[in-house]
Amino acid sequence: MEAATPLRQPHVRTIGDRLAVDGLVVHDESAVRLVREREEAGDDPVRAVVDAIEIGARVLDREQAGANADFVRSEFDRTARDVETAFADRAKQVADDLGKKVDEFFGPDSGHLTRALERHFSDESDAAVQNRVRDVLREVMASTREDLLKQFSSADASNPLAEFKARTVEALRAASDQQAETLRGVEKRMADLQVELQALRDQRQKGEELEAERERGTAKGRTFEEAVYEAVAAIASGQGDDCDAVGDLRGATGKTGDVVVAIDACTGPARGRVVFEAKHEKLSKPKAFKQLDAAMRQREADYAVLVVPAEDELPARTRALHEYNGDKLLVAWDPDGDGSLTLEVAYSLARARVLMSRADGDGIDAGALRDSIERTLGAMEDVRRIKQQLTGAETSIDNARSILDAMAGHVRALLAEMDQRLLAG
Repeated sequence: MEAATPLRQPHVRTIGDRLAVDGLVVHDESAVRLVREREEAGDDPVRAVVDAIEIGARVLDREQAGANADFVRSEFDRTARDVETAFADRAKQVADDLGKKVDEFFGPDSGHLTRALERHFSDESDAAVQNRVRDVLREVMASTREDLLKQFSSADASNPLAEFKARTVEALRAASDQQAETLRGVEKRMADLQVELQALRDQRQKGEELEAERERGTAKGRTFEEAVYEAVAAIASGQGDDCDAVGDLRGATGKTGDVVVAIDACTGPARGRVVFEAKHEKLSKPKAFKQLDAAMRQREADYAVLVVPAEDELPARTRALHEYNGDKLLVAWDPDGDGSLTLEVAYSLARARVLMSRADGDGIDAGALRDSIERTLGAMEDVRRIKQQLTGAETSIDNARSILDAMAGHVRALLAEMDQRLLAG
């Protein structure tokens, strides 16, 4: 904005917060055009001039502030560079001085701190702290130990633990006595336990021995059963009978009965059945008869024979080769004895009884057969008596054996006669 040639001297003054302009003529194309357009538009030309002055004032103010800011910025940059240069120089000087001081105080060889630490903490220095502390502690501990020893070893009132010591000794003595009593009780209890343990061991050993004996008895019974089968099979083969070991086979309702003989089954239909039950243990009479009945029932036999290895194993109040209930016979036969004569007699008697029961249909002379049986039993009684004589008279063994062999031959002859009668029927 350019000022025009004044017609008169312009006068501008400030009155409070206002600006008064008097006699000012402005010669500016933009200003003239702006005010004329406003005037032509019907606006107040004074308002247009005021706006122009206000806006121009603000623009000038901002330009002045920007100029001042640039000046300040340039001055600040210059001052910052000067300060930075001065600070760098001062910092370098301070660092150099600090390095010298650090070396002076902390140098590994001649530093003040190193020498002080070496003087106060080196093991070679007598004035070292740890050495002085150790010496002081050694003296204090020694003195304290002596004082405590004197004080606590005294039994008078000067010892604060005298009463405690006495009570402790008394308590220890009582505990020792109680412990001794407890140990005596424990020793007594241990002795009792040892007795009980030994009793249990003996009982267990007896149980084991009993079990072993039972197993041996079972094995022995099994061996006896096999021996009975072999002997009966040998007898049956000479009679034309069929013999089977059935101890492990189940019959109609069970497994009672060890050997079954089918009479004349090798030459035709069986004319009857005899079951043999071998027992290596002594049974009561009712139990023995019950087992024989079960054997006949389960094996579908007509006659049953109980075989034991010795006469003392026969049921009580029974006799060997004696018939019971018309369908049972008991016999004592030792596989290691004098042969199979006793078993042959039992076999033949059982066989004859079965055939006699069928005499009406088979034409057998039952009376003659019964007579043969009685004579056979009488001869066996002589055999038994002679055996007893052999047992009681050692000096007559050879003669008695001759008589025994003769009687055995006589018995076999009678058995042959009985078989002939059966065949004749």
